[in-house]
Amino acid sequence: MKNEFASLKAYLVGGAVRDELLGLALADRDYVVIGALPEQLLQLGFQQVGKDFPVFLHPQTKEEYALARTERKSGVGYGGFVCDFGPEVSLEEDLQRRDLTINAIAKTEQGDYVDPYGGRRDLAERTLRHVSPAFAEDPLRVLRVARFAARFARLGFTVHPSTLALMTELSSSGELATLTPERVWKETQRALTEATPSEFFRVLRACGALAQLFPELDALFGVPQAVEHHPEVDSGLHVMLSIDLASQLFDNAQVSYAVLVHDLGKGVTPQREWPQHIDHERKGLPLVDAMSQRFKVPKDYAALGRLVCEHHLRCHRMLEMKPGSVVALLEALDAFRRPERVALFAAACEADARGRKGRADEAYPQAQLLLDSMAEARQVDVKPLLAKGYRGAELTEPLRQARISAVATLLNQQR
Repeated sequence: MKNEFASLKAYLVGGAVRDELLGLALADRDYVVIGALPEQLLQLGFQQVGKDFPVFLHPQTKEEYALARTERKSGVGYGGFVCDFGPEVSLEEDLQRRDLTINAIAKTEQGDYVDPYGGRRDLAERTLRHVSPAFAEDPLRVLRVARFAARFARLGFTVHPSTLALMTELSSSGELATLTPERVWKETQRALTEATPSEFFRVLRACGALAQLFPELDALFGVPQAVEHHPEVDSGLHVMLSIDLASQLFDNAQVSYAVLVHDLGKGVTPQREWPQHIDHERKGLPLVDAMSQRFKVPKDYAALGRLVCEHHLRCHRMLEMKPGSVVALLEALDAFRRPERVALFAAACEADARGRKGRADEAYPQAQLLLDSMAEARQVDVKPLLAKGYRGAELTEPLRQARISAVATLLNQQR
C-alpha cells in the first residue's frame, strides 16, 4: 500500500495466504483491517460494497478490504448469523470465525504470518480441520469443506475425523434443508470444476449429506453392473470415475454435470434385474429433471444432462450404427440448430465410456465420428432441393435423405 494508507493495519488473509504457502497461483487477494472504522476507509477513497458488514474496494487495486468482525448464531441456516464489527475486534477473533484452519492464516506487510489456529501445521500435514466448534453452526460449511476436499485431494489433503464428525452432526440436524437451491448449486458447480470432483461427493456421502441433498446419486452406490462392461462393478463408483475423467479431459462444468446424471436410472432398477439395467436411459430422465429443478440448474446444463442420460448408449454404438440412425441421433440432439451442443454431448459420452476401472486410456473414436458425421450432414446444400420445388414441410424428408446419404459416404470411408 502507498503511504496514504500506511495508517491502516491490514493483513492479507484467506485463500491468498493458503495458496501462497502451497506454492499455487494466486487468484484474489483479500485483506482484513484491524482497529478501523468505516469512515476512515471512506475518507481514504475506498468504495464500500458490503451490505451485511463493511467490505471495501481499494481505490487503486480494487482488492477487497473487510473490517475485522465476529459472528454470532441468531437463527437456523447459513444465514442465521449476526455480524459484529468495530475497532475493538482483534485479528484472532476475526480468524476464529473462519471455516478451516488453512483459511485462517494472516500475513503482515512485512511477510510475517499470524497463525493462531495451526493452519500452517495443517497445510504441512495435508489436513482439512475446522477452526472452532462454531463450525457446526453453519450448514453451508458441509459443502465448502467437501469442495475444498475436491480441490486439494490431488495434493493429498483429507478431512480430519473431528471435522467430519461435526459435518455428520450438521447433516443429521436437519439444517441442510435450510440451504437455498442456489447456494447448493453454486458449491456443486464449483466442485465440478475442481481437480477431483468425485471427492466432493465422497465426502458428502461420508457425512450423510449426499443422501439428503442428492438422493438420486446416493442411490447408485451399491448397485452392481455387468462386470464385462464395468470392471469397477459399482454404479456409483463408475459415475465418480467418469466425472474425474471429465474434469481431467475437458475441464467443463456443463460436461461434468451431464456425466454426473447420465446413469441415474440405474438407481431405480429392481434388484431382480441386477446387474442388467434395461432401459435405464429412459428411467433416468425424470430423476435428471428432479435434480435439475430442485437446484435450479441452468437450462443449458439441464438440457445437456437430459440428452446424455437418454442417448449416451447410442453414441457408444456409433461404430456400428446405420447412416439413418446416426442422422436420427443428430436430430435428437438438435444438432442442426445447436451444433455446439454435439461436442459437449460427445465429450460427456467419452468420459462415460472411459470412466471405468482400467479403461481410462482407451480410445473413443465414436466421439470424433459423431462430430464428423454432423459436419458432413450440415454441409448438405439445400439449394438443389429448393430448385426442385420443395418448400416448407415438403422439404423435411428430402433434406433428411440427403443428409443420410452424406453420412453414409463418410461411414463407408472410415469403416
